[in-house]
Amino acid sequence: MSGVHIHNVTRQFVGMNHPAVDAVDITVGDGEFLVLVGPSGCGKSTLLRMVAGLEKVDSGTISIGERDVTDLAPKDRNIAMVFQSYALYPHMTVAENIGFNLKINNVDKEEIKRRVEETARMLDLSDLLDRKPAKLSGGQRQRVAMGRAIVRKPEVFLMDEPLSNLDAKLRVQTRTQIAELQRNLGVTTIYVTHDQVEAMTMGNRIAVLKDGVLQQVAAPQELFSRPANLFVAGFIGSPAMNLIPTEAANGTVVFAGASVPIGKSTSSSSVVVGVRPEGLELSGADGTVGVIDFVEELGSDAFVHCTLDTPNKDRIVARAPGLSKLSAQSRISLRAKPDALHVFDAQSGLRISA
Repeated sequence: MSGVHIHNVTRQFVGMNHPAVDAVDITVGDGEFLVLVGPSGCGKSTLLRMVAGLEKVDSGTISIGERDVTDLAPKDRNIAMVFQSYALYPHMTVAENIGFNLKINNVDKEEIKRRVEETARMLDLSDLLDRKPAKLSGGQRQRVAMGRAIVRKPEVFLMDEPLSNLDAKLRVQTRTQIAELQRNLGVTTIYVTHDQVEAMTMGNRIAVLKDGVLQQVAAPQELFSRPANLFVAGFIGSPAMNLIPTEAANGTVVFAGASVPIGKSTSSSSVVVGVRPEGLELSGADGTVGVIDFVEELGSDAFVHCTLDTPNKDRIVARAPGLSKLSAQSRISLRAKPDALHVFDAQSGLRISA
C-alpha cells in the first residue's frame, strides 16, 4: 500500500475570483483514513478529483507512494473511486458489476470468479451475486459499488460522499461498515463529506477546508478540543460551539463565571469566547443570566436555547439532562465549567488560548 502526498496543489477555474483549491498541502499516511470536510463549495470534491486525475493540477504536485502522478491519466494511478451515485450497470448482475473492471483488463475468468466471491463475502453480498441492481436496496447498491472498487486491489481508495443518497438510519449502519472494512483492508483512503458527524466518527484524521483553503488537519478529538480558528470551532461539533464576542482586560478573558489568561497573545482587546453546549452548567449565582427561548428535548439530553442579558443579546445553547422540565421564558443562570472556554482573536479568527 502507499501514502498520498498532496504538495501545495492549486486549481483555478476560469471565471472564478479565487482558486477552488488554494495551495493545499497534506500528507496521508500509508493505510490512513483521511476525511476531507467542509461546507458546500469549499473545494473538497475538487481536491479529491485532482488526486484521482479527473481535474488538472494548475500548480503543485501529487504523489502516490514514491510515484509522482500529477500528470498521469486516472487509469495509470492505481486508485479506485466510489462516487455519490452508485453508477452500476443495470443490465449486469451484482457479480458482473463487481468483476467488470477485471474483465476488461483481461484477467483470467477463474481469478475473476475467485476475487468477486472473496469481495462479496467481505461485503455480505454472497447471496445477491445473481441479482440485478433494480432488485437491490440503496445500501446494497452502495456495497456493490464498494465491491467494484475493492476487487481491483488499488493503492488508494477515493470516496466522494458515498452515503449521501441513503436514509439516516442506513447512513449510520453503512459508515460503520466502511470504517471497519477500511481498517481490515489497510488501504489508504481519502473520504469526502459535508457531514461533520461522519467525519468525526470515521476518520483517523480530518482535514477541514473553507473556500479552497486548508484550515486544520488533526485527529477528531483534537479538532473538537483545540480548534485552530473560529471557522473550525463553529463547524466541528453538533450543536456548534457557542461563539460570543467580548473584551479582554488585563490579559484575561472572563465569561460565565470562568476566566482564561491570554497574556499578550493579541494586541487587540477584542476577542471571541467559545464554549460548547456541554461546557455549560445550568446553575451558579456567579454565571451569566439569560432567558430560555425554547428547549429541544432529545430524550437522554436536552438542548436549551437562551438569550443572554448581554448588551448584544447574545444567543447561546447549553446541554441539560433529558426530561429536565425546563420551560420557555424562564430565567436561567449559566456557568462555564473549568477549562471549557476557548478564546479567539476577533480580527484574525485564530485561537489565542492554550
